Amino acid sequence: MSEQLSLFEKIGGEAAVDAAVDIFYRKVLSDDRISAFFEGVDMDKQAAKQKSFLTMAFGGPHNYTGLDMRLGHAHLVERGLNDSHVDAVIEDLGATLRELNVGEDLIAQVAAIAESTRNDVLGR
Repeated sequence: MSEQLSLFEKIGGEAAVDAAVDIFYRKVLSDDRISAFFEGVDMDKQAAKQKSFLTMAFGGPHNYTGLDMRLGHAHLVERGLNDSHVDAVIEDLGATLRELNVGEDLIAQVAAIAESTRNDVLGR
């Protein structure tokens, strides 16, 4: 019996994560609901952190060294980050994966992983 593929492998590995993050941030930066949270952010560093985080979250090899979710988003919570913004991020992530022809079953798994970080991101 063959070893079960991780979500990371099913979506296409590192190349797919790289493409997804690039498309995702184009969507996020043009999304009026959340783009203001990224003003003044070094987007190359942000994209690298997101790629490492998603690789880890999807069960791939990881060397994610970003700050704890709670700590990493605390300054944004102070600026008003709330559930509607997390919803927008998850929606943009789903749209990104659809654009990359990822199946709805895998998109649902990715959304569930993103959803599992909501309370930490929002400092609850």
